[in-house]
Amino acid sequence: MKKLVWIGLFLALAPALPARTWVVAPGTALSSIQAAIDRAQPFDTVRVLRGEYHVKGGTTINKPLVLIGDGWPLLDGDQQYQPLSIRSDYVSVSGFRVARCGSASLEDVAGIKVYRARWVYIFNNILENNYFGIYLSACRNTWVSGNRLQAEGTVEQSAGNGIHAWKCDSIHVAHNRVQGHRDGIYFEFVTNSYIAHNHSEGNIRYGLHFMFSHNDHYEHNLFLRNGAGVAVMYSRHVIMSGNTFSENQGGAAYGILLKDIQSSHISGNTFVQNTTAIFMEGCTRSTLEYNVFRQNGWALKVQASCDNNVFQYNNFLANTFDVATNNQLVLNTFNHNYWDKYEGYDLNRDGLGDVPYHPVSLFAMVSDQMPYAMMFWRSFTVLLLDRAEKVIPSLSPDQLRDDTPLLKPYATDTKHQ
Repeated sequence: MKKLVWIGLFLALAPALPARTWVVAPGTALSSIQAAIDRAQPFDTVRVLRGEYHVKGGTTINKPLVLIGDGWPLLDGDQQYQPLSIRSDYVSVSGFRVARCGSASLEDVAGIKVYRARWVYIFNNILENNYFGIYLSACRNTWVSGNRLQAEGTVEQSAGNGIHAWKCDSIHVAHNRVQGHRDGIYFEFVTNSYIAHNHSEGNIRYGLHFMFSHNDHYEHNLFLRNGAGVAVMYSRHVIMSGNTFSENQGGAAYGILLKDIQSSHISGNTFVQNTTAIFMEGCTRSTLEYNVFRQNGWALKVQASCDNNVFQYNNFLANTFDVATNNQLVLNTFNHNYWDKYEGYDLNRDGLGDVPYHPVSLFAMVSDQMPYAMMFWRSFTVLLLDRAEKVIPSLSPDQLRDDTPLLKPYATDTKHQ
């Protein structure tokens, strides 16, 4: 329905003269996609029938146009060319297989690349074995939706990103599946944009990578088994809600890495079986609430450079360590969280523990600084050390505590995102 509404709006912008449809098919008088585009008038439609189209030199759309694939025609770059370039506003591309674009050391070559355009809609395409998949350069009001991007990258240096946006504003990236690229989705200098319902799995580095991108919102995405998880860096006013970060494992892997983040809201997310669910460095004035941390190595690593952040109504379940930090100074607030390791009581039956909970254990601090100490995990000696530290705190930060821990897990299905 949304697609029909958009196409109706698109056609409403056309001139009064009736638009024409050009049909491209192998073995006919019009067998070249570029020739059909060159003949078409603005706001015409070019329909490409099933077949293989080896786009020598690449195909360029330089006028408002609807380009539709019928039967999944293949645009093949032969590992030399950029199959499709868009250099015009008001362009729609759908229904194509785009494969084997070239690569270059001085230029980011992609399966589909959009240059300084507005109101471009790229939907329901399959992109296979491209260097970059879909690349948006200095675009506004652009949609990338329902595409499948698959690559076979093995090292970062020889692979590009799946969906790459640079210096864009008001773009929507939704319902895409990205696998096997360097970063699944990459945003740099992107503002006022929306990322939702994407599946980013098995990428070499990050499932999602944010850099210098403000006032953005991403929700209900799945980031699964990516090399280093997800990274959000040097950004402010970012909303991250309802996402799942799962099985991002390794010595330098995180569910999500937050570096130099300001005034952001992280809510309703699920972190499952990550080496470190959230690593925070240089984060200020942000709220983390209604999240579920389950079966992670470390649920939270909060560096001393973080301040004025609020952690509330989160559930910590079966994590090896709930919280780790690298300093005694604590400038963040923890309250109303559920900790499955809490052994306190509730005499007045208000649902809150009567004694504070200290989530940082002595062994968590030791193993964070000396990873090889993990060989002693679950030993009787470690148990005695942690018990002694709870009675007479000396090394763990006494101010990092939850004064009002929940006695039961917070009902995340009733959360407000």
